[in-house]
Amino acid sequence: MADLTDLTPGDRHGRVYWAAADCWNVVRRGLTHYQRQPVLIAWQLGFPIISVLLYGYVFGGAMKSPDGGSVRDFLMPGMFAMTMAFGFMNTAIAVVTDASKGVIDRFRSMPMAPSAVVAGRGVNDLIIACSELAILAATAFAMGWRTDTGIAASLAAFGLLLLLRFCLIWVGILLGLLVPNAEAAGGLYAVAFPLTMISSVFVPPSTMPDWLGTIAAWNPISSTAAAARELFGNPVASDGSWIQEHSLLMAVVWPIVVTAVFAPLAVRRFQRLSR
Repeated sequence: MADLTDLTPGDRHGRVYWAAADCWNVVRRGLTHYQRQPVLIAWQLGFPIISVLLYGYVFGGAMKSPDGGSVRDFLMPGMFAMTMAFGFMNTAIAVVTDASKGVIDRFRSMPMAPSAVVAGRGVNDLIIACSELAILAATAFAMGWRTDTGIAASLAAFGLLLLLRFCLIWVGILLGLLVPNAEAAGGLYAVAFPLTMISSVFVPPSTMPDWLGTIAAWNPISSTAAAARELFGNPVASDGSWIQEHSLLMAVVWPIVVTAVFAPLAVRRFQRLSR
């Protein structure tokens, strides 16, 4: 008769397998919330559409493209970058909501990989980010936005946008673990607005006062927006400064630096919960 201990999951699979399985269970839980709470879909996927329509039609007439062409070709890549940047707010609110309801404590009490909760949140948010980008691109295309480069360059642009979203996920997780409740997390919009507005999303930094233009040019969102414009073949505003001339490089370097700083902090904060 076979020994039943030979049939235990731990004997058949290693730690990496169960870490991945636990991560997927957290992802599946997060996606199930969207199925059972359609209002979340209306907010997270509907907000990007409203933003594109608002800035494209309402404010678009007051803006100018650096090359004198269609302002939408200049604006849309910036809107993509802004939406990816704002996503860290959704991450923070989701994390603090789970923490305040004791969900994270229940996860920590279960025999699951410690990294699964944090990694699962990151994967879940990347999936939602892909949906947001797809909806944004379809909406922008319907409004007349076009790319002048090939499929490979366009996919690379979307990849850089998702890379920006990925690095800010760690910022959102850390903030979600630091703030006491969802109401306090809502106050983080005071950080999100300056972060996105003082950038090249809407206007070239050269049109700002010198000191403010320098801050905007060195904003990681500006590098991603400029790199996306270049890869899409859309108008790119540059005053010849080093940071703007190397936007493609910095669109990769900035996310790596942000991830290297905030990912360990987020993991450490998670490990120290309830201690």
